[in-house]
Amino acid sequence: MTAPSTSSSPVPRRIVVLAGGVGGARYLLGVREYAREVGAEVTAIVNTGDDATMHGLRVCPDLDSVMYHLGGAHDDERGWGQVGETWTVGHELREYGAGPTWFSLGDKDIATHLVRTQMLDAGYRLTDVTEALCTRWAPGVRLLPMSDQRVETHVVCTVPGSERAGAIHFQEWWVRYRAGVPTSGFVQIGLEQARPTPEVLEALGGADLVLIAPSNPVVSIGTILGLPALREALRATPAPVIGTAGLIGGAPLRGMADVCLGVIGVEPTALAVGRNYGARSTGGVLDGWLVAPGDGGPIDGVLVEEAPLLMTDPATTAAMVRAAVDVAGRTR
Repeated sequence: MTAPSTSSSPVPRRIVVLAGGVGGARYLLGVREYAREVGAEVTAIVNTGDDATMHGLRVCPDLDSVMYHLGGAHDDERGWGQVGETWTVGHELREYGAGPTWFSLGDKDIATHLVRTQMLDAGYRLTDVTEALCTRWAPGVRLLPMSDQRVETHVVCTVPGSERAGAIHFQEWWVRYRAGVPTSGFVQIGLEQARPTPEVLEALGGADLVLIAPSNPVVSIGTILGLPALREALRATPAPVIGTAGLIGGAPLRGMADVCLGVIGVEPTALAVGRNYGARSTGGVLDGWLVAPGDGGPIDGVLVEEAPLLMTDPATTAAMVRAAVDVAGRTR
C-alpha cells in the first residue's frame, strides 16, 4: 500500500493528541504545523506516569519535553532538557553526596521544577500549573496532563547487587539501568484511583479527530489509556481515533519501546502494537492505524494504511498527520 491522498478528507478543526515524551513532542511539532495550515486547534493530553520527585522537586519529564520542544528550547544534541543548560546546582549536590546522582537536573530545568513544586504545594492543580508554565514557552498547543492525581510507574525487576526482585521507579530503570536488568512487569501506582481532568474529558468529547502519537505504547500511551474514565471517554468520542506506529520494521523510532513490549508479552512490531490497542468496535481504542511502508497487514475492525513515518522535521511529520487525517476521513 502507498500513502493515500488527502484531497477528499474533511478538515478537522479540533484535534486532540495522546502523547508521551520526546517522540510525542516531535510528533506534535508536525501536528502543530498541519493545524496552522488548516486553522485547527490542538490539545495534547500528556502522560504523567513518568513523573517523580527528585531533591524535593516535582519533575514531569513528558510534560516538560513537550513544552520545551514546542517552545523552541529543547536540546536536540543531548536529546532531553533545555539547550544552553548549565549544571552548577547538580555539581554542588554531588559534592554534598546528595542523591540520586544518576538523574541530572540542569539549572534551567530546576527553575521549572521549583515553580511547579511551589504551585502544587500552594494547592494549584497540575493542569493549572502546566498552563502557567506554558505562558513562558507559548507552545501553540494546549497542554493537558492526563490527570491531576499522582500516578507513578514502577518496574518490577532484579536490581543489580540484589538477588531478589523488587520495584524501582521507572526513571531509575530507564535512566540508571537503561532498561537492561531482568524485568517482569510495570505497576502504575495510583492509576486505578486517578481521574482524567474535566478539561481532558471536554477535549475528547468535543474533538473532530483524536490522534495517538508514536510514543511508547506501554509506559506512555498505555498509561494514559490505563485511566478507566479516559479510556471510556476515548471510546465514546464521536471523533475518529487514528494511531501512528512508533516502530518501523520491528525497531522503535527512538527509546526502548521494544524492551517494554517484551515485558508485557507483545511482539515489537507495528501490527502487534495496533492489535494490542484494538479496534473500538471490539472494545479497543482504534479506528485507524498508520504504519511504515512494508509493515502493513490486517487488524480486525481497524483501517490500516502505510505511509512514511520518519519524523525528520516538522514538515515531514505534518505529512504524516495529513495521512492520518485521510485515514480518519475513510473511517467515518
